[in-house]
Amino acid sequence: MSTVFLNGQFLPANEARISPMDRGFLFGDGIYEVIPSYQGRFVGFGPHISRLHDGLAALSIQHGMTAAAWRELCDKLLELNRPALGDNLAVYIQVSRGADTKRNHAFPSGISPTIFAYAFAIAAEPVPDKAKVPTYSVITGNDLRWQRCHIKSTSLLGNVLHYQQGVEQGAQEILLFDRDANLTEGAAVNVFVVKNGEIATPPLSNKLLPGITRLLLLEILRQHSDLNVVEREISYDEVLAADEIWLTSSSKEIAPVLSVNGRPVGNGAVGDMWLAAQRLFSEYKYSVEC
Repeated sequence: MSTVFLNGQFLPANEARISPMDRGFLFGDGIYEVIPSYQGRFVGFGPHISRLHDGLAALSIQHGMTAAAWRELCDKLLELNRPALGDNLAVYIQVSRGADTKRNHAFPSGISPTIFAYAFAIAAEPVPDKAKVPTYSVITGNDLRWQRCHIKSTSLLGNVLHYQQGVEQGAQEILLFDRDANLTEGAAVNVFVVKNGEIATPPLSNKLLPGITRLLLLEILRQHSDLNVVEREISYDEVLAADEIWLTSSSKEIAPVLSVNGRPVGNGAVGDMWLAAQRLFSEYKYSVEC
């Protein structure tokens, strides 16, 4: 039985109870984060918490938690759960506006946020090895989500529907494009495109989530390599003509895509640029400052 945190208490998961009147349940009125750790070491903890606070501020949710308090909470969850779940764990944090006595779209006053967190087992730390890295096949689609994708909201139905679109077509992800046919992101990932030695990713905007792995990778490549890395608009045609495509997320780190809409990316194999990037990421991900 795993141990979770709910509103100031650590307790067995099967004893955790949240009101059905909670606005996170009724409206998706909340923010979440997922922070990976390996052997007790978190990856990008500070940037994850900064993004959490940014999202809560965007929703005007007052929570009273400092970065130090979050660190103490997450460290405790690792301590309590590593004996049963193993050394590779992610911590999920969710903060909703809280529970009111009635359902009303307007923000209620006088309620306390619901703060929930738990740890769950994740796969072993990714390694820079072409023979061992999981590879992905993706499809493409028009981005039909809301216009505030930079907020890591628990309202994920748009992402879920896009992700399911890929699943139903036998793919593991979907690359999304705006009305101008420019790449935004995937259903659950940021995207990098490699062509003729240039590593490009879409610039941050309301159209995509400011991914923490994306942030760390950009910092690492700029600080510790002479690779050509840019943030710019990427067209649909550029994606189809790419030498390499990478998906980035906290669970995947840097994942190579081998096919788009059934067509091979580049030569259809894991690329040398991916290998160089993953080697650098594996070496510096615990120490880079963002």
